[in-house]
Amino acid sequence: MTTSEDSYLILGAGIFGVSTAYHLLQSHPTASITLIDRDAFDADSRVAASWDWNKVVRADYADITYCRLALEAQDIFNNDPLWQPYFHETGVYWVCRDEYAQDVVGNYKKLGRKAEIAAHPLDEAKRMYGGLFEQADYTDAREVLVNRTSGWAAAGDCLRAVTRWIIERGVKYVQADVERLAFDGEGSCVGVRTKTGEEIRGSKVILSTGAFTAKLLEVSAAATGKEHLRAGPRIVAGGIATGMVTLDETSYEKFAKMPVGFQGYSADKGPFLGTLPPTPEKQLKWWGRTIFSNTQEVLPGRFVSAPPTDQDYAQWKVSKKLEDDVRYSARMFYGAPTATWKFEKLRICWDAFTPTGDFIISPHSGAKGLYVATCGSFHGFKFFPVVGKYVVQMLDGTLDADLKHKWAWDRTAEQLDSTVNPEFPRSEMSDMLDAAPMAKL
Repeated sequence: MTTSEDSYLILGAGIFGVSTAYHLLQSHPTASITLIDRDAFDADSRVAASWDWNKVVRADYADITYCRLALEAQDIFNNDPLWQPYFHETGVYWVCRDEYAQDVVGNYKKLGRKAEIAAHPLDEAKRMYGGLFEQADYTDAREVLVNRTSGWAAAGDCLRAVTRWIIERGVKYVQADVERLAFDGEGSCVGVRTKTGEEIRGSKVILSTGAFTAKLLEVSAAATGKEHLRAGPRIVAGGIATGMVTLDETSYEKFAKMPVGFQGYSADKGPFLGTLPPTPEKQLKWWGRTIFSNTQEVLPGRFVSAPPTDQDYAQWKVSKKLEDDVRYSARMFYGAPTATWKFEKLRICWDAFTPTGDFIISPHSGAKGLYVATCGSFHGFKFFPVVGKYVVQMLDGTLDADLKHKWAWDRTAEQLDSTVNPEFPRSEMSDMLDAAPMAKL
C-alpha cells in the first residue's frame, strides 16, 4: 500500500477513531482515510467502550473545559439529523457530597449558557420525580443537582449509524487484529502489522485503541527495541461491571420518565455511581462501584494492565462478586426493594484511563508519524460528535495551547497524580473474581 502525506490510518473504531474519521472527511475531503478495528462495525458484540446499550450525555462538569466541549457536543446531539435520533433529554439527578453542584452551575453562568439547572435541598429533591429516589443513599450529601437538559444516548446504535455514514462517504473500514506498529529505517511509524502478517500503511498513524493501547505500545516497544514507545504510567486499562434489569409493566410506569441518576463521592470513597433510564425494551441499567485494572505479563518481564486476552475481552464473564458490585449500586439509588431484582444482562466494560481522567490527544513524542487520541476514562462518549474535530486540529498543528497541554503525551508530575481522581482504577480484576471451590478431601 503506497502512502502519501494525506493518508490517515486510524486504529480503533470507537468514538475517538470514528469521530476523527468523521471530521477528517469534512476538513480533508481528498485524504485517504482507513479505519481498523478487530470487530465489524455492525457486530452484535464489540470490545469498544463506546459500544454499549446506553451512555450518559451531559455537560455537568466542574472542569469548565469539559463543560464547554460537552455543551458543544450536546448542541449537535440536539440539532443534527445524524445524531439527534439517539439522544434522550431526560435530565440528570446528582446527589452531591461536595461543591460539585455549585461548580457546575457556575460554569454554565461563565459560559453564558441558559438551562434548567439548579441545586436543590435534600428534602425538596427527594420529592421530585414522584419520589423515585426517596430511598437513595444521602449519607453525607449536601444537595442535589438537577439539570433537565442532560440525558443519555443509545450508544451502540449511534456508533453504528455514524460509522455507516463515514463508510458510505469513502472511509475504508478494515476488520483486522493488529499485532504491533510498523516503522521504517529512520524510526518513523509507517503503519501496523496484523496478526496474519499483513502490513497496512499510512503517513499518519492514530492510536484510538482504548484499553488495548498500553499493551500495543508495550509489544511494539519489545519488537522494535524502541523503549520510548511505552505508555508507562500515562495509560492504565480499567474495567467496570454493568448490569440491566427488565422492568414489568407496573414498574416501568414508575421509571419511564426518570432522569439519569448519580451518586457523587470524593476520591477516597471511590467512583461516582450511576443509573440510566429504561431503554425501549424496558431495561434499567447501573454500573458498579469498583473500577479495576488487570495487570498481566504481556511478554516476559513486561507487565501492563490490559483486558483479558479473549477475543471479546471476556466481557460477558461476570463474576458473582462483580454482580454484587452492581447490585450495591442499585441499592444506593432505590433501596431494599432491589434485593429481589434479577439481572438479565451483565457485562464488563473496558476503557483506557489517565491518572487525572484527561484525554490524550497528542503526537507521540517517541516516533514521527505516530499520534495518540484515546483515554476516554469512562466519560468520553458524550464528546463523540466533536472530539474528532480536536484530534484533526492536533494532527494539523492548530490545537489550542491549553488543550495541547491538557491532552499532551508527555505529562507533568501533576498530570500523573491520580490521588484526586475518584474514577482511576484502584483494584485488580483478580480481587473481583470468585474464589475457586475447595477440593473435598
